Amino acid sequence: MSENGKSALAAIRSDVNAAMKAGDRERAGALRMIADSLQQDAKFGADDEVATLQRERKKRLEAAEAYEGGGRAESAASERREAELIAAYLPEQLDDDGLEALITAAIEETGATGQKEMGQVIGLVMGRAEGRADGKRVSQAVRERLGS
Repeated sequence: MSENGKSALAAIRSDVNAAMKAGDRERAGALRMIADSLQQDAKFGADDEVATLQRERKKRLEAAEAYEGGGRAESAASERREAELIAAYLPEQLDDDGLEALITAAIEETGATGQKEMGQVIGLVMGRAEGRADGKRVSQAVRERLGS
C-alpha cells in the first residue's frame, strides 16, 4: 500500500490513464507492463506488491547493464528509465544510518561474528526493512560489517 492507502496497482492504473491523456505512450506502455506483473502475481497468490516491484526494478537494472555491455546505450537508457519509474512506487528507501541501525541490531540479536552467519543477518535485516532496502545493498553492507 502506498502512503495514501492506495495500492501500487491502483496508483499505476491511475498513472496509465494520466500518461495516455498526456500522450506519453512510452510511459503508459512501461506502466502497463508493471501493472501486468502486479496482476499476474496477485492472480497466483503473491500479493506482496513491494516484492513484485523490487523484482521488476531489478530486472530492468540487470537488462540495462547487459545492454550497456553490448554497446546498446539507447536500450540501456530505456531500461534505466523504467527502473526509475518503478522506484517511484516503492517505499522510501532507508538512509545509510537507518540501514546501519538495522544491521547492528540484527548482528547483536543473532550473535553473528563472521561470514558464516551472514545469511541469518541479511534475512533478519530484509524482513525488518520491509522493502525499504535493496537486497544487494543490504548484502554488501552486512559483508563489510562481518568482514570479507
